Amino acid sequence: MRYNIEEYLKERILVLDGAMGTCIQGYNLNEQEFAGRCNCHRGQKGNNDLLNITHPEIIKGIHKRYLEAGADIIETNTFNATRISQKDYGMEDKVYELNFHGAKLAREEADLFTNVDPSKPRFVAGSIGPTNRTASLSPDVENPGIRNISFDELVLAYGEQIQGLVDGGVDIIVIETIFDALNARAAIFAAENVFEEKGLTLPIFISGTIADKSGRILSGQTLEAFAHTMKGDEILGIGLNCSFGAKDLIPFIKNLSKTQDRYVTFHPNAGLPNSLGEYEERPEETAALVKELAEEGHLNIVGACCGSTPAHIKAISEAIKGIKPRKIPLIEKETVYCGLEAIVIKKENNFVNIGERTNVSGSAKFARLIREKKYEEALFVAKEQVENGAQIIDINFDDGLLDALSEMDIFLKLLASEPEISRVPVMIDSSKFEVLEVGLKAIQGKAVVNSISLKVGEEEFIRQATLIKRYGAGVVVMAFDEQGQADTFEKRITVCKRAYDLLV
Repeated sequence: MRYNIEEYLKERILVLDGAMGTCIQGYNLNEQEFAGRCNCHRGQKGNNDLLNITHPEIIKGIHKRYLEAGADIIETNTFNATRISQKDYGMEDKVYELNFHGAKLAREEADLFTNVDPSKPRFVAGSIGPTNRTASLSPDVENPGIRNISFDELVLAYGEQIQGLVDGGVDIIVIETIFDALNARAAIFAAENVFEEKGLTLPIFISGTIADKSGRILSGQTLEAFAHTMKGDEILGIGLNCSFGAKDLIPFIKNLSKTQDRYVTFHPNAGLPNSLGEYEERPEETAALVKELAEEGHLNIVGACCGSTPAHIKAISEAIKGIKPRKIPLIEKETVYCGLEAIVIKKENNFVNIGERTNVSGSAKFARLIREKKYEEALFVAKEQVENGAQIIDINFDDGLLDALSEMDIFLKLLASEPEISRVPVMIDSSKFEVLEVGLKAIQGKAVVNSISLKVGEEEFIRQATLIKRYGAGVVVMAFDEQGQADTFEKRITVCKRAYDLLV
């Protein structure tokens, strides 16, 4: 990247572009115009991402209009350009091409404007949507344990998309319209895989979407839990998009502004749609709401989402001109774990109650219920623990008579459908790392891994710790090394210090 976006975020509020889909709809394209010369076996009308190949001039023209309106950052036309979403159109084999050309088109237009005025560089954000599947919820209310997508499938799909975006020249990655933190975690995991493979790092921005006025995302997480779940060294900014209009999102953006030590992004819809699905909020109305937030010091990046046009971005750009960007607050680092809700662990808590009755070694009753596949009754054991004050639930299936891999996956997916239980964080407990990893792929939130140690040697210890971090979880490190358990105080101090030095 020729320009470091952080340098400019410290100087001014940056303007993101507006809705791509709204502009495309204005062209009233028919089936043939969407499909172009592609050899299509299904209808392509509505496949906006395909226009990167069939009508690049339309996409470049929309980018140009947003740049002329004052956008500092333009998003690629790739919101649905994953193998998962493109399956609806039978275009899975075009995914890399869609993303590569989507990035290239935006890159060309951004560079033209940067060359005219290098003091105002224009950045390209690779747009990654949530897909039309959710990894932490069942599509069938009668069968809460099934999923129509797996974490591994999401990682592969997002990885393919990100490969194309990076090769096409994006400056940043935007994972947006998130309604399920597990989907987003898979996208982050995939991005880090691509970065490692290519020997580079790009900033990642996370943008959630709220399902209702309670402030929860669709999968049930509170905004606080979602924000903490999405924390990581690789995440430069966090914010909200879509959801409602700016007016209804203001309290939630203010909350993020006060509680997050990252850059805050905000691109709301142009109000709420009317009975015909049309967005009627005028550019000056959106801009006035944005200006209020900016003047109060809550914004770093601002744009617009559904229903917005270059006119909205022009009004926003003019409204925030000269207003200083939000200063990132100094927030004391805390240990936070999350289920649907967050729990902060600090010395004032005195101690944290961890429910051990969902550990087959700690409860003969639970072990029997799992062996007999009586999952509903086993879930009741977990529910009782939470009702009796457990703040974290420890789940372990290490038993010679059980398939721990399968049981961990099944039970955690069933648990996710029980908000009375899944509101608290999970401690995934096993002596087998492959079981721990299965657990990390099954639930949203920020979990705790119990445990890893140096008994596997430094190289494997580092590999395991790196993966756990990539999954966004915390970890318990046991005082074991290659010689066995540290059985004296001095030995424990030595082992713990060695593990700490390797981790940091």
